[in-house]
Amino acid sequence: MIDKATREKIISLIHREVVPALGCTEPIAVSLAVAKATELLGMQPEEINLGLSGNIIKNAMGVGIPGTGMIGLPIAIALGSLIGKSEYGLEVLKEVSPEAVERGKAFIESVPINIKNLPDSPSNLHVDVEVRSQGHSARAVISREHTLFVLLEKDSRTIFAEEEGAGNGDTQDADDVQLNFRMVFDFATTAPLEEIRFMKEAQRLNEEAAEFALKGDYGHSLGAMIRNNGVKYMGDSTLAHMVEFTSAACDARMAGAMIPVMSNSGSGNQGISATLPVVVFAEENGKTEEELIRALMLSHLTVIYIKQSLGRLSALCGCVVAATGSSCGITWLMGGNYNQVAFAVQNMIANLTGMICDGAKPSCALKVTTGVSTCLLYTSPSPRD
Repeated sequence: MIDKATREKIISLIHREVVPALGCTEPIAVSLAVAKATELLGMQPEEINLGLSGNIIKNAMGVGIPGTGMIGLPIAIALGSLIGKSEYGLEVLKEVSPEAVERGKAFIESVPINIKNLPDSPSNLHVDVEVRSQGHSARAVISREHTLFVLLEKDSRTIFAEEEGAGNGDTQDADDVQLNFRMVFDFATTAPLEEIRFMKEAQRLNEEAAEFALKGDYGHSLGAMIRNNGVKYMGDSTLAHMVEFTSAACDARMAGAMIPVMSNSGSGNQGISATLPVVVFAEENGKTEEELIRALMLSHLTVIYIKQSLGRLSALCGCVVAATGSSCGITWLMGGNYNQVAFAVQNMIANLTGMICDGAKPSCALKVTTGVSTCLLYTSPSPRD
């Protein structure tokens, strides 16, 4: 059993890692940093200079920015300065409107926005923003986590600076509980239900995103295509429904739909992929609310556990990580014990390792589909001992 102190640390970690997000989190992190720097400056910038890690640039070039019908960093930067509020975190752009988008387009034309790659950045996730106006300047730096400010300056005067040694590159912070898979499994399956019931919010947000997407035309419309045409080829099966829902939510997100999702470890697609396959499987196989909550916890905490070692952003597609979480949750729902759930992790790694992340964009829905499809590609476990 996990003692109460460790349990509280795990719950705190989950609350930090499983949060609502609007839009792809890499350009949103840039918007957040710009919003914060603009707030510190106290006026609209006349110039914005940004230094970004390569992985931030990779994931921000081709993805839709919420509510704009546009892709890429310039509009995300402009809106972060114009209407972004840092207090909203990963929902920094939730007040976007058609009028704000028009202002953003004018901003791009009139305000110099200078972006440079930082090949030697201290983290794979690093955003350094400086804004200038009327002889004044402000700076905001996000590093390691999408909402973690490590430096704030106004007119070269330090307002806040993270203590030296507080961070550790792209790995977990020193104060975080060091997870292992036995701990993940035991926590998910034995923690008091009321302490983990908040995982239902992941179900609600991500199901709403999927249903929203299926009513529209976003990205590759992969989910809608499967719903409308997939029965003939894939059958009216649980697997087809898992793929349909998960890819639909991803499609909407990558296209810039104004719909929040519950993210995991700074990624909305990871949150979607760790949630919806488990939800669909549980609902279609008559599982109880408690079983669903515990399976969702097992899925999401497995993703957090893997990302503690892998880091926030890497060359590996995050959908692989998230689908591994779902495979654990589904294996447990099928009656799997600890050893069988651990074998599910091994099977997923054997199958999907090597899928690269070539940047956030509509084709992420295809990779999500690959990961979700793989969730059921193992032998159904026997009932738990």
